[in-house]
Amino acid sequence: MKQFREFVVQPLVAGVLLLAPIYLAILLLLKAMKSLGRMVRPLASLLPKSFPGETEISFFVVLLLCLLVGIALRTQIGQATRSRIENSVLQRIPGYEMFRSMTRQLAGDSRESAWKPALAEIEDALVPAFIVEELDDGRFTVFVPSAPTPMAGAIYILSAERVHPLDVPFTEAVKAVTRWGTGSKELVTAMERR
Repeated sequence: MKQFREFVVQPLVAGVLLLAPIYLAILLLLKAMKSLGRMVRPLASLLPKSFPGETEISFFVVLLLCLLVGIALRTQIGQATRSRIENSVLQRIPGYEMFRSMTRQLAGDSRESAWKPALAEIEDALVPAFIVEELDDGRFTVFVPSAPTPMAGAIYILSAERVHPLDVPFTEAVKAVTRWGTGSKELVTAMERR
């Protein structure tokens, strides 16, 4: 049963967590383009018949709308609205907080530090891990990802002596996991420097 979970269930969950948001974003984009197609049809009819304008204009309008929303999110009102939507709706979706934090860190958001790279002592080995939180008694909650899918893994609560925080970029730690351990030498070197 454990082998089935490790070789089938965990990779399946990791694949779904990676592909589902991409697939849903593409579907949403296509649906928005289709809905806008009806609205831009009169404008597209002004273009030459050889130019397939309805699809291109719809795509351009969707991109323009995304740009305007992105600009609006940089304002105080936009940030407050986004915060309200995240707190009341999105954070109730299982895994949203983790996915948001990981994607922000992968994108290089230095303010996002919820997942600090570390090496954790599990049994007699060091394993790449991410510190999720520090408990009041000094212990750490760590997430140990499965290779090569950093979105699936196990959660441990370990004493501080068994967790070695690393001063490396988040992306470097994720690369070591996704490359089946290649690059772990740099992680060990960072631990020994401390």
